[in-house]
Amino acid sequence: MEQLAVYFLLFIIYAFLGWLLEVTCKLVELKRFVNRGFLIGPICPIYGYGVLGIIFLIGNNTHDFLGVFLKSILICSVLEYFTSYFMEKLFKARWWDYSHRKFNINGRICLETMLPFGILGTTIIYFVNPFFLKLVLMIPASMRIILALILLVIYLVDNAISFNIMYKIKDEIKKHRVDNTELIRKKVDAWLEKNTILYRHIKNAYPKFKIINPFKHE
Repeated sequence: MEQLAVYFLLFIIYAFLGWLLEVTCKLVELKRFVNRGFLIGPICPIYGYGVLGIIFLIGNNTHDFLGVFLKSILICSVLEYFTSYFMEKLFKARWWDYSHRKFNINGRICLETMLPFGILGTTIIYFVNPFFLKLVLMIPASMRIILALILLVIYLVDNAISFNIMYKIKDEIKKHRVDNTELIRKKVDAWLEKNTILYRHIKNAYPKFKIINPFKHE
């Protein structure tokens, strides 16, 4: 239980840092705050899962710098690819698309993002994670478990609400039985704007999302 609490707290830390990175990048690009990710809270789970994947796969085998770099690229790229794939299948929309960038694979991942994955993963393994692991271990074991449980409940509630919103967006997409995906996108955009701030958050977080024909495989 204690070990699980440690890993979950690390997950939350890196999910928050990933969200912070995404928000900062958009702040520089757009000169305004954008709450990134489909969850309501300030976390991007893909970063948390990616870092935990790197930690578990690499373990104590940190003497091979190049190996750490390449494994970081592999883990994060595979995670990003399949996250894109399953979100598209589940919600009938592609939430990010690298098709316009060189050296991409099905528009889901590209060399331009893969290299930073390697750099970030290597930095985390050698410098960042030892610091945060030490910080988490400074918390008394009983407090770690309580804190992890509280954050887990909040995380699960956020997921439940966010997935419910995403499925309602999917239902709205499927209401428009036309082949023109751009027209569907405009109608869905208008629907999101009329809805609550939680729905508008999705539009702001993924302003370039593309509708996938919801009737293609029917």
